[in-house]
Amino acid sequence: MSADIRPIAESELPDWVRTVHTGFLVSPRVTESDIAQRAKYCDFSRMQGAFDPDTGRCVAALRSFPQELTVPGGAAVRSTAVSNVAVLPTHRRQGLLTRMMAGEFAAAEARGDALMTLIAAEYPIYGRYGFGPATSLVEWEIDVPRTGLDRRLSAPVDGGRIDLVDVEEVRRVGPGLHERLRALTPGAVNRDERWWSLATGLEEWSYRPYKDNFHAVYRTAEGEVAGLAVYSADDHWTDAKLPENTVQVKYLLAVTPQAERALWQFLCSIDWVTKVRTGYRAPDDLAPQLLPDPRAARVLTTADFLWVRVLDVVRALGARTYEVPGVLVLEVTDETGPAAGRYRLDAGTGVCERTEAPADLRLDVAELGSLYLGGTSAVRLAALGRVTQQRPGAAALADAVFRTARNPWCPDIF
Repeated sequence: MSADIRPIAESELPDWVRTVHTGFLVSPRVTESDIAQRAKYCDFSRMQGAFDPDTGRCVAALRSFPQELTVPGGAAVRSTAVSNVAVLPTHRRQGLLTRMMAGEFAAAEARGDALMTLIAAEYPIYGRYGFGPATSLVEWEIDVPRTGLDRRLSAPVDGGRIDLVDVEEVRRVGPGLHERLRALTPGAVNRDERWWSLATGLEEWSYRPYKDNFHAVYRTAEGEVAGLAVYSADDHWTDAKLPENTVQVKYLLAVTPQAERALWQFLCSIDWVTKVRTGYRAPDDLAPQLLPDPRAARVLTTADFLWVRVLDVVRALGARTYEVPGVLVLEVTDETGPAAGRYRLDAGTGVCERTEAPADLRLDVAELGSLYLGGTSAVRLAALGRVTQQRPGAAALADAVFRTARNPWCPDIF
């Protein structure tokens, strides 16, 4: 007898949370405060559980929530974000995730969402459900003494100023600043009230207690908030009693290059600090090239990050803008969802519609997800055998049409 998959009841929340904790190798202990906090924000209709028919125990979990994804051109596209996916190690390879995903696809279609998104903990899992990696990230470690920066210039040189503020000020200015950044950044997603509560210590999980951070706000000469850096520092001294401390940037938001430059200069000018870890940044982030010696920034991590699953091709492609005009006919395959078909995209007008015309490019919906935000090359995918040209030059045209001047970037884990 197969497991029963359905939305959970409120009384089943502790069992569901325990499954998520176990799947993510977090302590299986579930506190009353964790349950109360989770229940405060729960939409139980969007929390699936798979229940073992013999024990009645929750053995797999999946949650979704509404999200807005910024696409090239600045539009915020309503999407279904998937999170808290876990299957107990005793119940793997029984098709539970496949069944939960199928239910989520149907629910997302019924809601009218054009896209689904997730952050993939493991690369091989989600491609088979039509998700494709659409953004990537890099983390650098900056060797401060090698940068060539004049550390006496910790104050901005453009007439602005940097102030250290408390969490109350972050709660006041952070959401508005993030909304401005989100409008400028394809791949960025909205942050809700819960995000800011957890980020500033109003709420916390028992297994991930809040730690105090430092908060630096950049204001322009006119007093407008244009940047925010949140960071922590360790306390390391050599045997010779010399400070060798590392700053860890939690996140850095900047809506102008001037704000970005000023905040990195500030972080690299803090006394006793010899290294700055940038946190996850876009692959083409300005940070390394802002340094007189860019080699002072060593790559620690580079990886895929946000994955996109296109559900409604017409609406998804019609929501974004394109770098150059051109007409492409895309033949999309989709074994597990609704996106299969042939589509004519006129990048000049932004109109996408179904068509019977011969295809220029043949690709799976996962590859369409990778191309969607402009951070992946169709020519490279063709070389890898993941996109097939039906007309010579079609992949190069797709590159010209889809690619964006700056790489898409998602600053948030969800």
